[in-house]
Amino acid sequence: MTASALLTQAAHDLVGAPQEGLGEERESRWRGRRIVRVGAAWHLGVLLLTETHALATAEVLRAADPGRRGYTAESARERAVRREEALRGGFDEGEVVHVGWSIIDVDAVDAGGSSGPLALIDGVPMVRWSAAGGYMPLEAYLRERVELLRGSAG
Repeated sequence: MTASALLTQAAHDLVGAPQEGLGEERESRWRGRRIVRVGAAWHLGVLLLTETHALATAEVLRAADPGRRGYTAESARERAVRREEALRGGFDEGEVVHVGWSIIDVDAVDAGGSSGPLALIDGVPMVRWSAAGGYMPLEAYLRERVELLRGSAG
């Protein structure tokens, strides 16, 4: 099967399963920096799947009030600011938000190339399931991830 056929089947199998928010950074003179909702997707590990696109994940955060301001690490302060930007952008408190995602060119993968974490290797659609990990067959990866997501919906 092609990568596009596998992803289309996964999207079909996920209808009714919970989705997570897709956000984009915006900045304006009046409203400041914020992360606004631009859609929703099923989160399948290194992939985000919508009804029309496959996306590569990037930053994942939860919208939240930053709370206290006395952080011992600069990185903790930065994460709190990002969570607050999502809250200011219209996400609900505690809602999962994906930012910095990129569209995967599935046609390029089907044609024998690669895009994001997907590649066609020896005629088999494969996914790099972690930055340090190797490739595994996309079909098995999707089957496992769809099953996990469907199972958590019940």
